[in-house]
Formats: sequence, C-alpha cells, structure tokens
Amino acid sequence: MTLRNVVPTLLISVVVTAAPAADLDLGAMVQPVPMEAKFAAPNFFVWCGAPTKGADGRYHLFYSRWPVSKGFAPGWALWSEIAYAVADKPLGPYRHANVALPARGREFWDGTTTHNPNILQKDGKYYLFYMGNTGDGTSYPMHRNHQRIGVAVAENPEGPWKRFDKPIIDVSDDKSAFDSLVVTNSGATERPDGGILLIYKAVEYVAGKEMGGRVRYGAALADKPEGPYVKKPGRIFEAEGADAAKHWMLAEDPFVWFSKRYGSRYYAVARDVVGTFTGSSGGLALFQSDDGLHWQPAAQPKVLANRFLWADGTLSNSNVERPALLLADGVPIALFGATDGYKKNGKISCNVQIPLASHPPK
Repeated sequence: MTLRNVVPTLLISVVVTAAPAADLDLGAMVQPVPMEAKFAAPNFFVWCGAPTKGADGRYHLFYSRWPVSKGFAPGWALWSEIAYAVADKPLGPYRHANVALPARGREFWDGTTTHNPNILQKDGKYYLFYMGNTGDGTSYPMHRNHQRIGVAVAENPEGPWKRFDKPIIDVSDDKSAFDSLVVTNSGATERPDGGILLIYKAVEYVAGKEMGGRVRYGAALADKPEGPYVKKPGRIFEAEGADAAKHWMLAEDPFVWFSKRYGSRYYAVARDVVGTFTGSSGGLALFQSDDGLHWQPAAQPKVLANRFLWADGTLSNSNVERPALLLADGVPIALFGATDGYKKNGKISCNVQIPLASHPPK
C-alpha cells in the first residue's frame, strides 16, 4: 500500500475539474474505505457489482449471488443469479430489491446461471450485459464450458428485463481460435459514434483437456447494444516476452469506459493476475486505448495493490476482483469490487465500495 492511497479524506479537494489524459491516475484517487461501505447478503456469496446512477437520482447495483451452502466454487458456475440492489448515496447502504435475471429453465442458453453483470445506459434504456450458462445442475465443467455472453434490456433498473433466446457473443467455430471453448466476463461501453465496444474473456479449446487452455481477451463491435456483434482480430491486455506467453492468464474482469474528460480515449480497469502490468500480483491495473482495440498500460498503471485500506487503519483480508467504476459527469467517484470469500480462511464474499477523490492530491 503506497502513501498516496492513505491520504486522509479531509485533505482532498472535492472540486471536479477537467484533466488531461496524463493526469488520470486512479491509484492517486483511492481513499480509505468506510467500514460500512460494503454490501453483503445473508446466506449468500456476493460477487461482482455493476453500479449506475439512475434517472431517479438513486444508485443502482447489479450483483451476482448464490447460496453459501453450495460453496464458492463450483457454486458460482451452477447456482449464480444476478440480483439488484438500490441506495440513496454512492457508497450506500445498498438494499436488496429483487432478482433481475433468475434461472429460467435448462432449455435456454442462460437457463440455470447468470453471472458477471455489466450495466450500460443508452437512449433512456438500461442494458445489462452478463454471462449465462446451462447444464445438468451437477457438472462444473459442463456449466463452466457453456458460458456465453448475453444482454437484457429494461426501461427501468428495477426491471422487468427482456432477455433473448440467443447470446450476443458465442464461441468461434474455429477450434484453433482463442475463444473456441468459452466466452464470458464482458465489459461494454458506448463508442463516440454511438456504437458499442464490448471486451470479453475467452478460453481456447485444447484437445484432450476438458477445461481448455489459456485465458485471453478480445473485442467485438456493434451498432447497438443488442447486436449483432462483429469480433475483431487480435488479442488485448497482452504483454511481450516468453514469460508473459507462458502464463495461463494475465488480466481479468475489465471495466471499460470511454472518457471525453480524460483525453477522449478508452480506459479499462482490470485485475493484474500475476503482476505483469503493475508488479502487484492480484492488484488492479489501468489500461488505455485510442481505438478500443489496441491497449497499453496507462502512464500510472497501478490502481490498487492486492490489499486495500479500511478507514480504521487496517488492511483488507483479500484483494479486490471484478472492478467497476461509478462515474459522475465522466469523473470516477467510486470503485466497486468483490472481495473475500473464496481464499483459504476467507469470509463470505461481499461487494466493497471504495471512495475516489474527485481531484487527486498534488
């Protein structure tokens, strides 16, 4: 934990000002987390956390949950559902309201499981991107390998949600492709031309290996949130060198947005799985891109190490995963993420809301 991440909140200006691209340093904006700034659900693992401010002035959070009795894994792959909570303030407290995308029957592509929400507002509607799968209710490999990416649409964040009979991103037919076994963990944003950029995680098919091979990321474009989507060639969040190539996974769970305020470019916050981009294994890294297809670490790539600071001065038990930002007029004001739960001796997982200084200290 660096000193810049522990500057007392009272010393931070709250003036929202425009800044050039080089000044976007999310790590410098991270503040100690109030002890009450977390969302948990009794008897459920809480994972993910996609926040947005609604037209009603309230704050809406979409999250994954599944019963603690099912275990963290394989519970997430077989039993997760996307639920919805609401709050009057950015840091909560958030209150569970309903289940947004419940199980709907094994005959559907997303019939048993919904997971990894990502929320986007466009043209007065709410678009909920997510992973769905189906299976026999017992086989982890079956459910895990049937992960596909879909989108649901609603007029209001509380629903009802219209779901579709087919995913918007499916696996490639080419067995040599990087996304020939699994597609999941999407992050979507509106492009300056009004279209959609969608970043997604994928697993490659490997003959004789039930769980496949390496995990990598790609991009797809569409004119509207419902698609159709066109996959673009090339991998993103990659790193050069033989050492990087040998790793099963480098980056995970990107939150993606286009920022007019910070250089009119795309940014992404993702988990730095092995420390390739920040030097902190399990921390969070900031990436940037001019076109959404070619990415590089930002000038200040380190957002968080593999622990965060609570307001009482103690460090968290675990790192933050599934990062998402709450934006206000283009300025990041809070970093949401999942923590605890699946590591040895971990607690039941929850979502944490990390405040961000609107004007970083000099």
